[in-house]
Amino acid sequence: MSRQWMSDEDFDKIFEEKSSEINEQLESEILIAMIGDVNAGKSSTINRLMGNEVAQVGAKPGETQEIKKFSYKDKIIFVDTPGLDDIYSEHSNETMKFYKQADLILFFLNAAGTVLSETELKSLKRIAKVNKDLILVLNKIDAAEDIPSLVKYVQDHTGYEYPVTPISSRTGENIDLLQKEVLSLLETKKKDILMAANMADKSAIANRWILAAGASAATIGAVPIPGSDFVPLTALQVSLMLKLSTLYGKPISKDNAKELIIATIVGNIGKTVFRQLVKIVPGAGMVAGASVAGGMTIALGHAIKYAHENDIELTPKSLKPIYQMFLKKGNKKEKEK
Repeated sequence: MSRQWMSDEDFDKIFEEKSSEINEQLESEILIAMIGDVNAGKSSTINRLMGNEVAQVGAKPGETQEIKKFSYKDKIIFVDTPGLDDIYSEHSNETMKFYKQADLILFFLNAAGTVLSETELKSLKRIAKVNKDLILVLNKIDAAEDIPSLVKYVQDHTGYEYPVTPISSRTGENIDLLQKEVLSLLETKKKDILMAANMADKSAIANRWILAAGASAATIGAVPIPGSDFVPLTALQVSLMLKLSTLYGKPISKDNAKELIIATIVGNIGKTVFRQLVKIVPGAGMVAGASVAGGMTIALGHAIKYAHENDIELTPKSLKPIYQMFLKKGNKKEKEK
C-alpha cells in the first residue's frame, strides 16, 4: 500500500528534512530578556510559564539589584535586568547589550499601580531602538479593575506596535495568552519548538499546532490537480508528528512514523482516491479536497496528542482506533456545519 502512496525514498527524504529542521531548533539557544520594576512579577511569571522554579521569587523590595541570568535546561536563558529606575546606572551599557541580543523582551507593567509611567515609556523607547521584539506584560490584573481600558491605554501610548498581554502571575490568569505570544514571536525566528517543549501548558500548544496544520492541509488539498497533494501533505503530517513527539519528549523513529501514517492516513486510501477523482470536476473538487485533507491531518494530530498524554505507546495497532475516533468526530462536526 505504501508504494501506491509514495516511494520509500520520498518518505525517507521528507522525514530526514523535517527531523533536521527540528534538531536544528533544539540546538539553538534562546535568550529572553525581562525588564520591569522590582516586584513586577518577572520571576513568578516565568515560573508559571515553564511550570518550574526557574527563578527565585523575592518578596523584599530591591531583591533584583543587578543583572541575573537563569539558565533553564542549558539552552533557554532568562535575563532579569535591573529595575527601570536603574536603567541609566552603571549597569546600563551591559543591560542594553542583553536587550540587543535577546530573541524577545518581556517588558513588565503593573496593572495595580501607575501603568506606563513616564520613566517606563522612556525606557521602552530606548530599548525599542535596539530591539523591537517586545511583548508588554501587564501583570497583577487580579488587583486591578477595568483591564480592557488599561490595555487600550498602553496600546494608545505605544502606537499599537507591540502585543499587550494582561496577566496575573499570582493566579495564573491569561498565562496561556502570554505563552501564545511568546511562541508566536519565537516562531518567526524558528526557535519556538525548544521553548514549547519546556513550557508547562503543552496541551494548548499541541492544539494550536494541530489546527494550524489542519488549515495548511486544507489549503494543499484544495489544489485542483489530481495527485498534487501527496508529497506536501505527507511532509506536513510528518512535521506535525515530529513536533508533537518533541513537545511531549517522546522521540519517534523514521520506520515508526512511516508505519503510523500508512495505518492512519493511507488507511483511508479510498477517500484519498475519491478526492483525486473529484478534483477533475472544476469547482466541486476544491471543497471536497480541502475538507478531507484538513480533517485527516487534524485527526492524526489529535490522535498522537491523545496517545502521548495518556502514555499509550505509538504503534499502528494502538493509534488507528484513536485516529478513527477523532476522524469520526471531525466528520460529524463538518456535517453539522
